[in-house]
Amino acid sequence: MQKAVAVSTTDGKNYTGILSGVDSHTLNICLTDAKDESGKLLHKLFLNGAKVAQIFSSEKPFNLQALADRLDRVFPRMVKVSEGAGVIVVMDRIRVSEKGILEGAGPAAERVQKVYDEFIREQTQA
Repeated sequence: MQKAVAVSTTDGKNYTGILSGVDSHTLNICLTDAKDESGKLLHKLFLNGAKVAQIFSSEKPFNLQALADRLDRVFPRMVKVSEGAGVIVVMDRIRVSEKGILEGAGPAAERVQKVYDEFIREQTQA
């Protein structure tokens, strides 16, 4: 969600935009700031799930486990990963996601932030 995607439909049309909604039952999707093949900008585009043939992600997914491994080197055996929630918990009190620290303060949280910043810097250079 909230990632740039390209969508192909069963009738041969192609769209790009930000995936902002998916109905898990019908697989209907909503794209925000979508563009069609001609470059026409559409603020919101709703596509019937039966018409969606393929969805391609155009962004590299965030490697939550790699960040957790990096944090585990600094905080051995004090790092837990919740992949489903997209959150890493350090020392049972500092929560960090792909967006940065969500919860926690103090020297340990500052160290987590430094590790996070270094990790993000390395990922953007790669």
